[in-house]
Amino acid sequence: MGKWTRRAFMTVGSVVGGGLVLGVAELALAPNRFGILPKTDNGVPMLTVWLTITPDNRVTVLVPHCEMGQGVHTALTMMAAEELDADWSLVGMREAPAEDAFANAHVFRGFLPFEIPPLLGRGFDYATFKLAQWVGLQVTGGSASVRGTGRHGMQVAGAAARAMLIETAAARWHVPAAECTTQLSRVAHAATGNSATYGELATDAATRAPPVHPPLKPRAQYRILGTSVPRFDIPAKVNGTAQYGIDVALPGLLYATVRAAPVFGGRLKSVDTSAVEALPGIKQVVRLDDAVAVVADGYWRALKAVRALAPVFDEAGHGAVDSASLFAAQATALDGTSLHKAAKRGDGAAALGRASQRVVAEYRVPYLAHATMEPMNATVRFIDGGCEVWAGTQDPLSARKVAAEAAGLKPHQVTFHNQPLGGGFGRRLPGAFDYIAQAVKIAKALAPAPVKLIWSREEDMQHDYYRAAYVARLEGGLDAGGHPDSWVAHYTGSDQMGAGRPPYRIPNLELRTAEAKTHVREGSWRSVEFSQQGFFIESFVDELAHAAKQDPLAYRLASLPDSPRHRAVLEQVAKLSGWGTPLPAGQGRGVALVEAFGSIVAEVAEIQISADHTITVRKVTAVVDCGDLVNPDTAAAQVEGGIVFGLSAALYGQITIDKGRVVQGNFHDYPLVKLADAPRVTVAFIRSGAPLGGLGEPGVPPVAPAVANAIFAATGQRLRQLPLQGALRAASAGSA
Repeated sequence: MGKWTRRAFMTVGSVVGGGLVLGVAELALAPNRFGILPKTDNGVPMLTVWLTITPDNRVTVLVPHCEMGQGVHTALTMMAAEELDADWSLVGMREAPAEDAFANAHVFRGFLPFEIPPLLGRGFDYATFKLAQWVGLQVTGGSASVRGTGRHGMQVAGAAARAMLIETAAARWHVPAAECTTQLSRVAHAATGNSATYGELATDAATRAPPVHPPLKPRAQYRILGTSVPRFDIPAKVNGTAQYGIDVALPGLLYATVRAAPVFGGRLKSVDTSAVEALPGIKQVVRLDDAVAVVADGYWRALKAVRALAPVFDEAGHGAVDSASLFAAQATALDGTSLHKAAKRGDGAAALGRASQRVVAEYRVPYLAHATMEPMNATVRFIDGGCEVWAGTQDPLSARKVAAEAAGLKPHQVTFHNQPLGGGFGRRLPGAFDYIAQAVKIAKALAPAPVKLIWSREEDMQHDYYRAAYVARLEGGLDAGGHPDSWVAHYTGSDQMGAGRPPYRIPNLELRTAEAKTHVREGSWRSVEFSQQGFFIESFVDELAHAAKQDPLAYRLASLPDSPRHRAVLEQVAKLSGWGTPLPAGQGRGVALVEAFGSIVAEVAEIQISADHTITVRKVTAVVDCGDLVNPDTAAAQVEGGIVFGLSAALYGQITIDKGRVVQGNFHDYPLVKLADAPRVTVAFIRSGAPLGGLGEPGVPPVAPAVANAIFAATGQRLRQLPLQGALRAASAGSA
């Protein structure tokens, strides 16, 4: 890993043939993360850098995050290139390998609700880097890449390299560094007419001590940030050359697919494989603890064979569980006395007792699948005493560790080749790498032949790590003027990242959580608990506004007297959506406001209800304050994608349980919003100058409550459970 130092530093080195190699470690007593590793286990020198400048004036940025359509490879490269003052046409990028040196600790900063003071920043970064190395963390998620790694890593690296290049040029020309300027990968001194490319200066610059706290450029000087430069990943996706995990091809490749225990926690008891093993192309049937796999010379043959099997699994005692019993268990937990206090301000119970008006409501949301377009898959090859894995994951280092455990190897004996992801949304995060472990175990049984495991769509749908089903009970008290004076919420789940805390000024607040055990596998889902809590909070605020006989948007504005950023997004979304203008009968508008991952998003949904109670979302208007924009086109695409993703869940998404197992099996019974059904989406941004917020997830939470509130405006029916299409039809049938 290189030497240690007693001062904060940024590691500098030279590449073979000359040039500059720069990585970031702005922390005290830090290991030299970004020097040149002497040799990796396979004998190949490994540069552990975030930024290189070669004599041909090319800049390459190494990005320790995965690409899953969110444009992070381009965004982080833009952040480094901006501070470097690079010529964008000479800038390229590579995804960092799954090596311990690339544990991306700066993501921790992205999850903090406050700024780390400069004097404490080095110690914090050192501690989080060692933690990230210890657990093997190279994660992409939580909308933390740009506001964590980008802001605290890439920008600092670019600024430091620029300062070193200026110092080198100034020394070479015997002029003050303050008189030198940079632009388009060149350093110039106007008074003497001297000029040099970064490539010409890079080798000498590599011998200089980097600045500990290089100054960052003011926004007014940006040339790259804030522009919609074309993304690196788009051309290959358009021309078909992009290689996802499912596209990996190796000589002699075999194909596998699995059939796992239908009830979570179940184990394989027996399976008769004799008939299947005699089929053409079948290589082997592999028994796993909780699944059976078939390996063949083609995927279709493997799939037909595994479907022909009749494995016997136990049900782990969960065979009688269904959705009704799961929700009943949640209700029982909320009725109990062992609720945990999540937040408290004032005295919510006492304030409710003296309220001029009380509003009570119970909400419910179901389990949801990730339903990525690319089903779970991984390719594995055992070779030379080690193991190679090809897969698309949101955390290659953690996936490497899982693969090593499944193979009975040390992590350094596993080479993990991360691929572009055909959808992530949290499904390919740590804790959900069962498909990696399966692929390794199957390939080990077939070694040395490489094996690609592909889950069928049904397997993928029925063995997900689902967004949790929650129940929430809310009580609100209004004062004589109709203002919210008290808010008491009891809900199953947790208060992750403060998702259950409304942004409004409410003097008396009490949040309590209850745990209801379930055998259903749960995991992170795009926007995590903000997706559930956004529906609960923003639906209930609408109910308070209705009880107070006030316009829902005006009511929110009045409840945010000390929150200018929140007010600004609401005022702008009202203007852009035509809030308050009349609509025909059967149509309605609803609004929702959610702050998540450092960004504030307000959305207005405009809907129409047909005679057969079909919901059509005609238009969604979103206004976002995420502080500033790196790439406006990508930013808009992220919010638009989040809206459509959230709309599928709001209208149709539902995973139900019967006899302990998932009922839904494919897109015919787990539908998504199709192109023909997608609404017109308008996205606008407010550049408030606040710290950078996330964009991959914050567009999701406001969608469901905005649509639900629009349905109420159109029909007078208050829907308190998702999915809305089914809830509306049930409510309409009940009132008929």
